[in-house]
Amino acid sequence: MRLWPQAWGAVQGAWRECFPLQGHDVARWFPGHMAKGLKKMQSSLKSVDCVIEVHDARIPFSGRNPLFQELLGLKPHLLVLNKMDLADLTEQQKIVQRLEEKGLNNVLFTNCVKDENVKQIVPKVMELIRCSYRYHRAENPEYCIMVVGVPNVGKSSLINSLRRQHLRTGKAARVGGEPGITRAVTSRIQVCERPLMFLLDTPGVLAPRIESVETGLKLALCGTVLDHLVGEETMADYLLYTLNRHGLFGYVQHYALANACDQIEWVLKNVAIKLRKTRKVKVLTGTGNVNVIQPDYAMAARDFLRTFRSGLLGQVMLDRDIIPAC
Repeated sequence: MRLWPQAWGAVQGAWRECFPLQGHDVARWFPGHMAKGLKKMQSSLKSVDCVIEVHDARIPFSGRNPLFQELLGLKPHLLVLNKMDLADLTEQQKIVQRLEEKGLNNVLFTNCVKDENVKQIVPKVMELIRCSYRYHRAENPEYCIMVVGVPNVGKSSLINSLRRQHLRTGKAARVGGEPGITRAVTSRIQVCERPLMFLLDTPGVLAPRIESVETGLKLALCGTVLDHLVGEETMADYLLYTLNRHGLFGYVQHYALANACDQIEWVLKNVAIKLRKTRKVKVLTGTGNVNVIQPDYAMAARDFLRTFRSGLLGQVMLDRDIIPAC
């Protein structure tokens, strides 16, 4: 197991004040289809009226690809913070305020699974286009919108949700629960009849270098980086650290644990026992090999992460520490 021994000494109620990041690095995840996708986006931009950037509402300040800023140029830009159902938005106004300070004046929170707030997107996009200095529609009554974002934040789900809302029709973009489902810039997909609007779905593109290890861990918890690149046990430990610091102890009831704990080894051991996830391990002794039953920590870590991603451990704001105090 890739666990961090520094964290094992915590006792109930004495939560870690910081997460030890030394000696750990987040692998680069910029495969060929990402680089090709970014070039294709740039070449398609001349026919685009507006850019919708989709990001995970649990990390409104972390992990957005800075290359998108160069890509956007002077095009109208709408930031859609998706998966709001999984995010703790009690400080939503402060989040919007912080984003406005960074120059992001057009922000919407959505849940594309249940189509929450999705109806606001087309009117907002039309408003942005009409206010654009490039607005000129005399010869072409249709609109083309490009959807960009890092992997697995719900870009394709947004397209499908818009089609349900405005066309009363089914899926047009393939979706999945892991990064890398969309691997190329797609042809135009109609999402609205009045106004006549088409969207371009694009592959998720991470920055070639993630800004920090902690940002990488947040991205990984939100499913934008493949788990094995970071390590599932490491991710589970960072998740436990985050939940305890924010006083979110839903995992205790969910797994019927005796108490909350900051020791990932103890938590995963008890999760494995609860789920009956064990494995046989051969141990060499003085009298020969002996089969020993041990908890399957990897399987327990996967279930811990899956439960978090499904919202069963409660709504979480991974960027809570970045939200301004006043």
